[in-house]
This record gives sequence, C-alpha cells and structure tokens, in this order.
Amino acid sequence: MPNEAMQQAIQFAVDHESPWDRDINGNFGVHLHDPEPWNRLLGPIHSRGPVTGTILLDGKPLASWGEPKRADLTFSVAKTYLALLAGVAHDRGLLPDVDEPVGARVPDIGFDEGNNALVTWAHLLQQTSEWQGELFGLPDQADHYRAVTFGKPPAGKKGDLRPLQRPGTYWEYNDVRINQFSLALLHLFQRPLPEVFREAIMQPLGATENWNWVGYDNAWVDIAGRRVQSVPGGTHWGGGLSISSEDQALVGQMLLDEGSVNGNRILSADWIQRMRTPGELAPYYGYLIWLNHQQKVFPSVPASSYFAVGAGSSFTWVEPERRMVVVVRWLNSAHADELFGKILTAVDTLA
Repeated sequence: MPNEAMQQAIQFAVDHESPWDRDINGNFGVHLHDPEPWNRLLGPIHSRGPVTGTILLDGKPLASWGEPKRADLTFSVAKTYLALLAGVAHDRGLLPDVDEPVGARVPDIGFDEGNNALVTWAHLLQQTSEWQGELFGLPDQADHYRAVTFGKPPAGKKGDLRPLQRPGTYWEYNDVRINQFSLALLHLFQRPLPEVFREAIMQPLGATENWNWVGYDNAWVDIAGRRVQSVPGGTHWGGGLSISSEDQALVGQMLLDEGSVNGNRILSADWIQRMRTPGELAPYYGYLIWLNHQQKVFPSVPASSYFAVGAGSSFTWVEPERRMVVVVRWLNSAHADELFGKILTAVDTLA
C-alpha cells in the first residue's frame, strides 16, 4: 500500500489529466497544430485511457494507478525505442561507427547527394541531421521551426521553410527526419523493426505481447524480397507504438541497469552511456532521450535523471540515484515537474 505522501502524489497526477480528449474524435493529437496540408492523419490511432502510472523501486513494483496494463499510444517515447534499436545494430556490428555517413551503409534511400550525403547516424540520433527531403508524402519542412516544451523556442513559425544548415550544426525536433532514421534502420536490419524490437528487447525483458508498432497507411517498402511497413518514431501523423505502462517500466529498468536484465545483457553499457551523453548543441538531449542537464528540464529532480517523453503527455523517468523508474501517462505536462517532485519526496520518506 503506498504511503500517504505517495497517495497524495498519485492523486495529484489524477487531478492533472492531459487536456487531450480521451476520444480520438476530439482534441487528440499533434497533427492538429500543423499547417495545411500536413494537419491530417496518415495512419491509425485509438482512444486513450485515464492518467496512469507505474513506479519501480530497485526493480520492484512500488505503486501503480489508472490502467497500467492498457496498451496506449506513446507518441515520441518511440523515438527512444529507435535509439535502443540503433544500439542493437551497433552491438551486432551492423552499425560500427555512428559518425559514418548513413549513405555509406544504406545507399539509395535519400542520403546520397548534397547535404544529405553528410548526414551521419549520430546526427540522426541527436536530431541535428538537417536532412532534407520528402518521406511518405511529408517533407522535412512540416516540422521546421517546431516548438517543443523542453527545447529552445524557435525563431520562426512552424511549417515555414527554414534555411538549412550543415548537418551537425543545428538542433531541431523533426519527426520527418526521425521517420527517415527509422527507414534507415529498417534497411540496415533488412527486417521489420517491430520484429527486431520484439526479439532483441521485449522478449528478453519478459514483457508481454500486448503492444503494437505500426506505420502510416502508405509507408510500405520492399525489403529483402518482401513488402514491409516502415514504422514512425512517434504518432505525429498517426501510427506509432502502443504499449502498456508496465511494459514501458521494464524498458526503463533495463536502461537503469545499464542494458542488463537479471544478469542478461540486452544492450551494451557503452551504448546506454552514449544515449545519455549530452549533445553539444542541445545538452538537454542525448540519443533521442531527454536529459535533465543542470536540472533545467525538471528542476525538482536530480540532474542525473533522464526521460523518454511523448506528447499527450507520456513520460518514462529513470532516476539513477534512487534506483527508480517512473512511467506516467496522460499527464498535463505543465504539472510534470511538480508531480515528479512529489514522487521523489514520497520515495525519500521510505528511507
């Protein structure tokens, strides 16, 4: 039974539910804020559950609320999972050098000419690629000047064409480029990414099969002689990853344990360290994961904490100093820092 302080924290979360409607026919989704013609869905979405949370302390369940077994859309938490898949590729020798141009290993998919030929895997992982092009009907311009809660304010209006910089010199949260990264990983593995994710990560974690990662309706490509759907790193235009908070907590625990689960290695500790290394241009961001650099993202929690974050809002919070993993779904992000502070206080009262 959670202590009184934890019960108060949980009630605070419940009282500060996301402003998004639970029904997808209402105010639901990132695409609603895009300029035409990009303000439409390209893939399936589904209605959401209530504010939900799961807390693990030293790998053991401490508290949960809402519907922790419900598979719900994660939005950009899927970006972090793409970084995990890049780690699988790295550990298997498919991606030996993150500073190698992407086109050297996966030619003929948009990394062969001009600035795009200079784009490296590290640029894609840090969102500094400045990749230019169109993928599945969406141009990179769709996310030019995009504002994100924890990033620096942009200098222009979302969707306006922005002068591009040399790869590696400008940070921009851009879902089209993330989807291009996912496509590159698909060509690298020569297998559907959900298959690799299930085999390399979810099954070794002991996760359920109650999750699903799907792409846009038009995101089909030929890979190794079969027709395969390329999956997005989020749900900006539909599709994406639906998963339960309990299974997400297992992923968070794996990150906390430096890539191991019950003594079995899933990802190298070196890759986990790379993921949470601050980028030069955006020290609050690593390899598709948010860092609490100098406690500027979430002042109420330690600087060592790091986060997978999705719109709506979804959070996976890894707190190394207390050996804690927290998953919170469908929280109003404006109240996230206060909630995390309350959870921290409640856990500290257990000591």
